[in-house]
Amino acid sequence: MIQPDKIIKNVLLTEKTNIQSSELGQYTFEVFASSTKDSIKAAVEKQFEVSVTRVNVINQIGKPRRNRKTGKTSRGSGLKKAIITLKQGDAIDFTA
Repeated sequence: MIQPDKIIKNVLLTEKTNIQSSELGQYTFEVFASSTKDSIKAAVEKQFEVSVTRVNVINQIGKPRRNRKTGKTSRGSGLKKAIITLKQGDAIDFTA
């Protein structure tokens, strides 16, 4: 049994994602690194009771950082995003 809280971390709300959700029916979520497309689809369908038609996954690499004292470089933490396309007519209401 899939637990949505073990797949989806949070919803990403930016100007771009707001336009995507209103015009294209696409919603963006930050997900755990071990999540797969099938598990993300099942979690969104279970949690929000909508029909998912497509799942796109993006692994963002963390930004490079430089230590001011030692000069050594490292990477910030990255994240995994999932862009969910819903069936036409379905919508997710985050205000409730």
